[in-house]
Amino acid sequence: MTPRKRRRLIAIAVFSPPLLWTLLFMIVPYAIMFTYSFYTRQYPTFVPDFQFGNYATIFMKEQYFQVILRTLKIATLVGFLSLMFAYPLAFFLVFKVESQKVRTILYTAVIAPLWVSYLLRAYTWKTILGSEGVLNSFLVWVGILDQPTDLFLYNQFSMVVTLTYIFIPFTVMPIYTALEKIPRNLVEASQDLGLGPVRTFIKVIFPLSLPGVLAGMTFTFCLTAGDFIAPFLVGGPDGSMVASVIQSQFGSSLNWPLGSALSMVMLAIILTIISISDRLERAGHIDLD
Repeated sequence: MTPRKRRRLIAIAVFSPPLLWTLLFMIVPYAIMFTYSFYTRQYPTFVPDFQFGNYATIFMKEQYFQVILRTLKIATLVGFLSLMFAYPLAFFLVFKVESQKVRTILYTAVIAPLWVSYLLRAYTWKTILGSEGVLNSFLVWVGILDQPTDLFLYNQFSMVVTLTYIFIPFTVMPIYTALEKIPRNLVEASQDLGLGPVRTFIKVIFPLSLPGVLAGMTFTFCLTAGDFIAPFLVGGPDGSMVASVIQSQFGSSLNWPLGSALSMVMLAIILTIISISDRLERAGHIDLD
């Protein structure tokens, strides 16, 4: 066997399993769902058809269009709030913590919540924000409230708070990686040229960390847009998101064609966001190697 054929066989052996896995458990399900989105519902089942009535329903009925807009709004808010908390934290770890051991410990503490059950983390905020929760008890204790209130739970506020807490580690990780790759000599050169800490950050550090910022916000946006557990626990009627609606269409409503159409619309939106993020990252990419 020639070396060329041997390399080809090794490549086939290495790449075939992940490609096969992607085909069977990602491409094929998406193709089936795309096909179902053109079916017609005939209770209690649905029949093959080729029509765009399910997609028309999504954009013509306000209830579905509004839930998509609400999902995008909440996902955007969570993305920006996560960035506001994650960037200073990552910046502190990279540039202010000198000890590599301490930095590793703190970074591990940031991502440690990912090892805890998602359901438990979401339910914790239901306990905190509830009428008998920690927040209400504290406000009553300090005299700000006369009695517990339900304003903190079962609304979009509780959704944004809960999802921001849950997905902050996904924003911290790429930002931390991007900041860690910035050569210290660039920062020192900026300071030697007379730029203060603020201008050094604006002119050097932040532009070089943009790939991490874009990656973190994209992660958070996509994960938030597809979440359906937090809306169920802390969202209430005002916090319903598209994933919850899709789940109900495949579940209690038994309207798989409409659920498939909603899934395809959200898939198109997510892929568009990812493509835009990738283009922006490539446009601002600077090779630091």
